[in-house]
Amino acid sequence: MDRILYTAMSGARQSMEQQAVVSNNLANVSTTGFRAQLHAMRAVPVQGDGPLDTRVSVAASTPGSDFSSGAINRTGRALDVAVEGNGWLTVQTADGEAYTRRGDLQVDGDGFLMTANGRPVMGEGGPIQIPLGAQVSIGADGTLSTIGAGEDPDALVPVDRLKLVSAPEQGLLRGDDGLFRPAAGVEGEAPAVLPLDEEVSLVSGALEGSNVSAVEAMVSMIDVARRYEMQMKGISTADENAQRANSLLSIQG
Repeated sequence: MDRILYTAMSGARQSMEQQAVVSNNLANVSTTGFRAQLHAMRAVPVQGDGPLDTRVSVAASTPGSDFSSGAINRTGRALDVAVEGNGWLTVQTADGEAYTRRGDLQVDGDGFLMTANGRPVMGEGGPIQIPLGAQVSIGADGTLSTIGAGEDPDALVPVDRLKLVSAPEQGLLRGDDGLFRPAAGVEGEAPAVLPLDEEVSLVSGALEGSNVSAVEAMVSMIDVARRYEMQMKGISTADENAQRANSLLSIQG
């Protein structure tokens, strides 16, 4: 009975974790540049004494992300950019550089270019600072140009260039802050720094939407909930069988 109990318990636990992943994806269906989280499970033999070839438990595989591109929507806003292909914007964090596809940028009170979640955006020489009150335009290659307040359009001056990088999809891991870093820099080591890629381009005045499908996420949520109920039913059945066995053993002749 205990073998059935632990097998069902492992399945229920992984179903709960998968439900959390699906719920997070659904909550970010409208988040700019969001990459859906993936949760995979695999069967593993039950460890113990004696042959247990017919018993398996469930364990989580290495988590990952869906790196397919989201839809690009035109906004017309000068500080909105959508990164094309497998490129990434570089932002500054407490432990170095990290990478994001979120392109709804803004300028803070000190003139620093920031992401919507408050991360400084990196240029070729560090965090990008823009003259306050200047009109900003961003080229397809990431070059930022400004026109000072009250100046003619001919006074367009290049200020900096966004540090756009590219990386193999399997070489990036999502951190707890939602930003991506090279795999070699996540496990207790200093995060690796990716070089600027001249081939990466932007679409100015546009934003890339989330690649999460609301319909697929809802269907997956229902499927996982049904699977959890099935596992809990297995646990309940195992408990009932154990109680009946105990009742039979307790009968005095």
